[in-house]
Amino acid sequence: MSADKEHGGRTIAPPTSEAVINALPLPVITIGADDRILHVNHAAETFFDHSARLMQRRHLRDIIPFSSPISALVAEVRRRKASVSEYGVELVQPRSGLERNVDVFATPLGDEEDAVVMMLQERTIADKMNRQLTHRGAARSMIALGAMLAHEIKNPLAGIRGAAQLLEQSGTEDDRLLTRLICDESDRIVRIVERMELFGDERPVERGPVNVHGVLDQVKRSAQSGFARHIRFVETYDPSLPPVLGNRDQLIQVILNLVKNAAEAIGADAVDGEITLSTAFRTGLKMQVPGTRERVSLPIEVAVRDNGPGVSAELLPDLFDPFVTTKAQGSGLGLALAAKIIGDHGGIVECDPVPRRTTFRLLLPMSSARDGRESAAEQ
Repeated sequence: MSADKEHGGRTIAPPTSEAVINALPLPVITIGADDRILHVNHAAETFFDHSARLMQRRHLRDIIPFSSPISALVAEVRRRKASVSEYGVELVQPRSGLERNVDVFATPLGDEEDAVVMMLQERTIADKMNRQLTHRGAARSMIALGAMLAHEIKNPLAGIRGAAQLLEQSGTEDDRLLTRLICDESDRIVRIVERMELFGDERPVERGPVNVHGVLDQVKRSAQSGFARHIRFVETYDPSLPPVLGNRDQLIQVILNLVKNAAEAIGADAVDGEITLSTAFRTGLKMQVPGTRERVSLPIEVAVRDNGPGVSAELLPDLFDPFVTTKAQGSGLGLALAAKIIGDHGGIVECDPVPRRTTFRLLLPMSSARDGRESAAEQ
């Protein structure tokens, strides 16, 4: 009896096993008896940043360090002739140096002697979503603080600045230097307070379909005409990307801040500075809306990557908290505000701090018409 099925008058053959494996969103690797890689699916190519043709000419140790617990797990599967799983394994990829935390599931491959099928599930998505909720909580705590500072600090500072200006008129040259310092520092504090007030702005923001490539083009033009004129830009866009549900001006503000941070990380004297702007469509990631049971899909990825020195491991857990900065003159509010704006969009901002490949990603919802059709985006 044929396994083919009829659908709408057409005969449809069942999918091949390779098609099913390639459709899985998780990396799957088949390893031979000599630890040679026999087969990988599309998700594994993306995960290890290698093509299937290249990986199938290599051994497991070429993509996973020999000292990794994963090598011991594969050996354990062969010894026990049974499935073995391990959770929370730290995986450092030899090529990129990228560290990932994964769950590993391995099982013998049927009648193939000593062949093992291994599937990896990255845990960082859940961890990053938890951190994002923490970032939102930190931003909310800034709302009351920003409002308090606006009332309790800005008014006295205006008086201090006015008094300094009066003293400047009748003082000596040394006195004028000090009064000018008082005015400059007062102005700097006011600017910080005004930025903190943005955390307390709870007014609804108009959102609609936005062409994210138009946003990136505007950010690139602004950067190249100013702070990033010495840096080469690389664009890797998915031309079929649907519009984002968002506010164009706010998205420009966030991405421009990320590009500015990338340029500052590269440095003004760099001769090989490079910033990569990329977009992609990712399926499978959903986030629950706080206070409801609704789960929002976040399929649109916008990434800013630089070849600077990277983010220190000590700074990473608090990277999106207010006042966290490595800049001598920085306020430490840029990334905190970015996290708030993207959180208000229902999205996530995350960082992969690999030296020479530091990447900030925005994961955003897609805009759809009320009947579910794709909306036309603003340019």
